[in-house]
Amino acid sequence: MTVWSELTGQAEAIALFRAAAGFQPGASADAERATADATASGPQNQMTHSWLITGPAGSGRSNLAYAFATALLSGNPDGDDATAAQVAARSHPDLQVLTTEGVIIKIADVRETVRRSHYSPSVGRYRVIIVEDADRMAEHASNVLLKELEEPPERTVWILCAPSEADLLPTIRSRVRSVRLRVPSVADVAELLVKRNGVSAELAERAAREAQSHIGMAQRLATSAEARDRRHETLVTALNVRTVSNAVMAAARLMAIAGDDAEAITLQRDAAEREHTLRSLGIAPGQAIPPALRGQIKALEDDQKRRAKRSLRDGIDRILVDLSSLYRDVIMLQLGRTDAVINRELGGKLDEAASRSSPAETLATLDAITIARHRIEANVAPVLALEAMLVSFRRP
Repeated sequence: MTVWSELTGQAEAIALFRAAAGFQPGASADAERATADATASGPQNQMTHSWLITGPAGSGRSNLAYAFATALLSGNPDGDDATAAQVAARSHPDLQVLTTEGVIIKIADVRETVRRSHYSPSVGRYRVIIVEDADRMAEHASNVLLKELEEPPERTVWILCAPSEADLLPTIRSRVRSVRLRVPSVADVAELLVKRNGVSAELAERAAREAQSHIGMAQRLATSAEARDRRHETLVTALNVRTVSNAVMAAARLMAIAGDDAEAITLQRDAAEREHTLRSLGIAPGQAIPPALRGQIKALEDDQKRRAKRSLRDGIDRILVDLSSLYRDVIMLQLGRTDAVINRELGGKLDEAASRSSPAETLATLDAITIARHRIEANVAPVLALEAMLVSFRRP
């Protein structure tokens, strides 16, 4: 197995990164020959100090970034097990990761990362810095990063990840090499789920289809019956809206579902983090926290609250994406495209919804979902945005 083995649907990007890692200055002759066998050398395969990986949610941006980092840090275009283990644990001395569990990346974190980017690599040829969700940087934080990209240290490599180039400042886009990922096919994602999680081919196909090829969400649907049940309830709730009062109650229910989903993701992780922190501070279970250490525990709790807020917003957005797939199915049925349905398990409910409205009304519903997403991104109270959206779902 190589570091690229569990990446799916991105053959072109993998070939590019593998070639760049293999043909970097100072690479071993064996690494160069191994890469040359797979990809012809040329200007398009040369190494550069800053990269931007873009692609839709679930396309594997961060996974590809970490695989590329492993290849660079190991000095082998296919990586090695020891380096891969260190990168997976985020413990490699030459790897720095800038990410956030909150809604935005704080400028203080960007400044600290920039400062550490000037450290010389300790065991390899490069110091690699990965910025997950670079689109979450506000403009002033982006400007701090921009100055670093203009005059980077010679042996530091930046790898930024974002949904699209438009999410970053034009000045940053002009200083990075952009690699665009495509949406993996349902078959590719299903094959990965079978190989990685050992689920049945039928369940893997359903999860990949319902997740619309979002790899992380497909894995969650394939391995959690509760997640599948919550998704099904979301779609049925939307289809049952008949009156304004139905819409208001449905909005409250969708908020509760998003909350349950976020809690399922964060609750176990929060408890494990708190236990680990207490143990590292030498505090036994049930022991009172000394006043001198309460600040550290408070900082952990604040981080967990920010993560819970982001998880809730991400859960609401995922509900809206699922609703988009639902009404996309409705309009496909109205136009006679029965082969393109995503939510096949709803069966007769989709047919009934298609018969109760016209294609123009369904398009208006899809527009309402898009407006709701924009409103929530603009910090409108999510429950109000959902209520306004669901009122437009009413069908007599």
